[in-house]
Amino acid sequence: MQHRALTHQIIGAAMEVHSFLGNGFPEVIYQRSLAHELSLRGISYAREFEMEVHYKEAHVGTRRVDFLIEGIISTELKAVIKLEDVHLAQGLNYLEALNLEVGLLLNFGATRLEYKRLLNKKYQPIAKPR
Repeated sequence: MQHRALTHQIIGAAMEVHSFLGNGFPEVIYQRSLAHELSLRGISYAREFEMEVHYKEAHVGTRRVDFLIEGIISTELKAVIKLEDVHLAQGLNYLEALNLEVGLLLNFGATRLEYKRLLNKKYQPIAKPR
């Protein structure tokens, strides 16, 4: 899988946060903690990255992904007892909206960190200028 090393580093940072805090906090606490842990590890990110949503070429709104890491991996955090299909759909929608190949869904609400690697099957590589 493309970006395996980076997703492994992100998951490791999330495990460190979950190991330290445990479950039971609101999502924003995990967001702030993960941001700090990513910084400690030298991983660049944009938090609450805003993206445009289009419908048939019309701009219809914006959404925010929790993290855009290294400009290539969307990472959505949850603090729920159990991940549901709607959470997976949200993560996949973000990948498609940003045209990113890989994303992560991290759940800090369970007794053990839950994570899912997401793959955008509609990903369209952008040709690089020569």
